[in-house]
Amino acid sequence: MANYVEVASLERLPPGRGTVVTIEGKDIGLFNVDGVICAIANSCRHQGLSLGTSQLDGKIVTCRGHGWKYDVTTGSTLSSPGYGVPAYPVRVVEGKIMVAIDETLNPAV
Repeated sequence: MANYVEVASLERLPPGRGTVVTIEGKDIGLFNVDGVICAIANSCRHQGLSLGTSQLDGKIVTCRGHGWKYDVTTGSTLSSPGYGVPAYPVRVVEGKIMVAIDETLNPAV
């Protein structure tokens, strides 16, 4: 069973934006895609730059380093589906964003 941890308030993350939170020493990129909150590992597979602080367009975040694109709903890169970063389950409860890093939505990554 997933262990959800409160990481931010929903009002802190408006639609179309990303941010970075730290859970148990792991940096997580947190994104609001039209009201749906998504969480992925924050480090780009290419050079390790922050994804949470990179440009979000719809459900696609583009790493500010060399332009690698990730689907924030799955963690997969656009160029190679199934290759990417871990994506984590998210719940929003009473305006509080909660993420479980002890489970991934894409265990093959």
